[in-house]
Amino acid sequence: MADIADRGARKVASSAPLRTAARAGYAVNGIVHALIGVTAISVAVGPGGEADQTGALGELAAAPGGRLLLWVIAIALFALALWQVLHALLVRGVDSKRRWAHRLGDLAKAVVYVAVGVTALTFALGSSSSAAASSQSLSARILSMPGGVALLIVVGLGVFGIGVALILRGVSRRFLKRITVPPGSLGRFVTALGVIGYSAEGVALMVVGILFWVAAATLDPTRASGLDGALRALAGVPFGEFILVVIGAGFIAYGLYSEFRARYARL
Repeated sequence: MADIADRGARKVASSAPLRTAARAGYAVNGIVHALIGVTAISVAVGPGGEADQTGALGELAAAPGGRLLLWVIAIALFALALWQVLHALLVRGVDSKRRWAHRLGDLAKAVVYVAVGVTALTFALGSSSSAAASSQSLSARILSMPGGVALLIVVGLGVFGIGVALILRGVSRRFLKRITVPPGSLGRFVTALGVIGYSAEGVALMVVGILFWVAAATLDPTRASGLDGALRALAGVPFGEFILVVIGAGFIAYGLYSEFRARYARL
């Protein structure tokens, strides 16, 4: 039975329609990140909007034809999530610990793609969402539990750790294992976009993790926030506007890298 299931998963994962849809998922994910970057820069130079996925998708919803585009984004991200799940199930050729580490990483990515896809679907259906409110609600529920402070610190540590991992992936260029790097100057450009993009996203997530720690230390769930709250917190530190512009540019770089990834990803 396991062999039959394995063959079935490989057949689905190798199908041309799913691979095409997965590449579209990378492309629309790039659009979302680029919009987050633009919004982050607008926060640095003015009032701006919500500098996170909900803000970016909300901007699309308000644009002409935006809701149709949101349906495309949602479907593409769901397809990409499915491909990540199948890829996790088909990991081979490494020892047991590394195999499960790869699987957990792929499954975590699938969860993120599904979450953003659900948010896009929510806006496409005419509703709204707020990542900051969701983070605060989650923090409030955790703090109300026995040992909630310690658990919230662990959550913050997990988010902070993901941020560190993204920075390491960027500076070590490990992300290049997942794409076929084009030759010449184009390849160097794509690599530079990936290094900058992963590093900027990592810094932003580290700040999100720190905000969870602040919420735990102050017993105030409103101090916890998502990406938007993290970027706005950066705007309040010395040279914060400059840092925020750099991170916003980094998100735009990641968005551009994702467009190239849609073309050159090893699927």
